[in-house]
Amino acid sequence: MKRMRGWLAPLFLAALCGLSSPALAADKAAVERQFHGWLEKDLWPKAQDEGVPRRVFDAAFAGVRLNWKLPDLVQPGEKPPKQRRQTQAEFSTPAPYFKEDRLAQTAAKGRALNAGNADLLARIEKTYGVPGRIVLALWGRETGYGAVSGSYSAFEVLGTKAFMSTRKDLFETELLAALRIVAKGDVSPGSMKSSWAGAMGQPQFMPSSFLVYAVDFDGDGRRDIWNSVPDALASIANYLAQKGWQRGRDWGFEAQIPDTVSCAQEGPDLARPIADWARTGITRVSGRPFPAEELRSDGMMLVPAGRFGPEFIVTPNFYVLKAYNNSDLYALYVGNLADRIAYGSGAFQGRWGNVGHMLRSDVQAMQEALVRLGHDVGKVDGLAGYKTRRSIGRWQEAHGMASTCFPSKDLRIR
Repeated sequence: MKRMRGWLAPLFLAALCGLSSPALAADKAAVERQFHGWLEKDLWPKAQDEGVPRRVFDAAFAGVRLNWKLPDLVQPGEKPPKQRRQTQAEFSTPAPYFKEDRLAQTAAKGRALNAGNADLLARIEKTYGVPGRIVLALWGRETGYGAVSGSYSAFEVLGTKAFMSTRKDLFETELLAALRIVAKGDVSPGSMKSSWAGAMGQPQFMPSSFLVYAVDFDGDGRRDIWNSVPDALASIANYLAQKGWQRGRDWGFEAQIPDTVSCAQEGPDLARPIADWARTGITRVSGRPFPAEELRSDGMMLVPAGRFGPEFIVTPNFYVLKAYNNSDLYALYVGNLADRIAYGSGAFQGRWGNVGHMLRSDVQAMQEALVRLGHDVGKVDGLAGYKTRRSIGRWQEAHGMASTCFPSKDLRIR
């Protein structure tokens, strides 16, 4: 950058570094006034229609100011920035997601908590049908067993985002839900802490999820997912139960899929009895047979890195875990952590291979080519979900190639 002259340099540097100035302070003060005007003129009537008492509304916003450090904010009168297609990020191996030292430490703490809360977890499983190991694994993954559950004021975060974020309608709905929670007496406004995104308590529920899934399991008359371990864990189990968790079933099994079995049979829409998968030659990597009680029930093939990583036969409960966070890797992390807690097992035996250093734009171009050829790849976004993976496998098989079911630089799909 060329050196700037005299008095121009300080002004430029102040703007560049975000340093405060009287004009900037005045602008922020004006927006703060608009925010409080919006609370009164726009939000209060909606809250009143939902049965929120005025005293609750006033207590919730007492001392609340806009948090200018939150991401994705758009000041009143400004247009949201155009969304840029995220096509340049590197598309790489999932291995870092399963960092072994972190997983081992989390599992060790989970085993101690499993022993110390055995009676509580047994009661939760009896009530909701969700095994304690699964509840503990989600708790550990979300907040480190309650250690990092959020320190922001939920009303500051949700108020700021409802007033001037790129998703104002979504956060206004959550803000009204938060007011209803306080109105029901579950928590005081000052005790309603959240993450910077508005997720609350040890299970990291958004307020709308709290209203549906949070439960009072310790019997004190309040649903306290911030401080009550029984309430937090039972709320996680209730969430999974309401999302369809099948009592008595596991989440899935790491498997060995022979080369003679096509990897292009992946997906929840291609479910088959696990006995059928076993008859094709698919086995568990542990060497143990699939549990007898699972054989007649449906299972699905899952190859999250195609032939370049661990392979699985999963149950419908795997997709219930994905309801908590819609990611194959997230659900696999939770399942693996749960197994470590309950059985003392370790990392997946299959290794995440080096899948190259493609860009998302490369994968997206591959998806677009497959769509032109009549394949259903799901969302064309540069991410290889199961529909993209099996479409790649089917294209490879149609061209006499060994199917890998995963994007790679050597594929020239036309």
